[in-house]
Amino acid sequence: MIIIGAGLAGCEAAYQLSKRGFHVELYEMRPEILTPAHKTGLLAEIVCSNSLGSENKDGRFTAAGILKEELSLMDSLILSCAEMSRVPAGGALAVDRVKFSELVTERITNDPNITLIRGEYTEIPAMTAIIASGPLTSDKLAESLREIAGERIYFYDAVAPVIMRDSINMERVFVSGRYGRGDDYINCPMNREEYSAFYDALTHAERNVPHDFEKGKYFEGCMPVETLAERGYDTLRFGPMKPRGLVDPKTGHEPYAAVQLRQDNSEGTLYNLVGFQTGLKWPEQKRVFSMIPGLENAEFARLGVMHRNTSVNAPAVLDEHLRLKARDNIFLAGQITGVEGYMESTAMGLVAGINASCLLVGKELPAWPRESATGSLLNYLMTTDPKHFQPMNTNLGIFPEVSGIRGKKDRAEFQRNRAVNAMREFLSCL
Repeated sequence: MIIIGAGLAGCEAAYQLSKRGFHVELYEMRPEILTPAHKTGLLAEIVCSNSLGSENKDGRFTAAGILKEELSLMDSLILSCAEMSRVPAGGALAVDRVKFSELVTERITNDPNITLIRGEYTEIPAMTAIIASGPLTSDKLAESLREIAGERIYFYDAVAPVIMRDSINMERVFVSGRYGRGDDYINCPMNREEYSAFYDALTHAERNVPHDFEKGKYFEGCMPVETLAERGYDTLRFGPMKPRGLVDPKTGHEPYAAVQLRQDNSEGTLYNLVGFQTGLKWPEQKRVFSMIPGLENAEFARLGVMHRNTSVNAPAVLDEHLRLKARDNIFLAGQITGVEGYMESTAMGLVAGINASCLLVGKELPAWPRESATGSLLNYLMTTDPKHFQPMNTNLGIFPEVSGIRGKKDRAEFQRNRAVNAMREFLSCL
């Protein structure tokens, strides 16, 4: 069995096939060929935010939390490694990105059923295979996929900067979670004047502008902060810079706006700017982001970058099992299928791995439960209008409708219980 791409989805698919007794040849072009965003040869390298989304805690249920529960039930390799490399992030699961990738690399390379092959795979195989090459698929492989699938989609994605913890001016910031929940974030408060000056500098800063024919094709969930700011003066204050639930102990009040910094490694020496994905030119990033209170002398361990992502138009080219309609022995997995997010990519890798294992033994391919987060993502990929398709995160809006239950919290709890129970029943019959 061949799997192309050793990111989150590819590694998850390889693990799921291996535990079912199949031998896997897992191809990874890095470090021989690097992408615009990757920096190492580690498997499952995380290049954007180090947050893997919210968890279900303290009676609060989210779609991201439901998906993690399902992945746990299905013995996800990626989720297991994430939990072992977690760093403080309030109600979210965030990881030390280096330790996480090292754990995944160790598990894969030590698996006797998995042979890791370093090198670029440029054509779609004739035999049964999983394409998990990710949004940064090489040009040659992408062209080979386009020739079979007939079309593909481009989106621009952006990465947020990471700064050194000891370069933060702690006298100008405060440590707190929203509404006093924990102390996992460093908050940089702004008054109206500071926000106005920052907003003006951000919206007028020089950018790395994409080619004209691809302008404006951004995924909403990873919108560059400068592009988001163009939507209006208050957009950031109701988005990544919202002050709700953050009380500055120096004033006893919520600031006019606030930038949150989240721990990026287990040692606590690195922090990233939450929601500050950017495509600004590097000197402009240093100039503009140094206007944030507390970051006047910030040292940047990594500056933000913008890169082009590739995904297929899933409802047009994939069947309900993540196979190419034009080649029913070729599965796609991960972000290239049209999902967005680390756990979503992992889930599609897991689905592709299990589905491929069924195909290899001549077993009927499973119908994943619609009530689950996993099944809801698959349903979105299959049923969305191809003319308006855009990558999607898991969210309660794509779950089956709930009727007769009032209250957002009660509906979310019902959806969680329904999803987990459906997944348990599905797995018992798999």
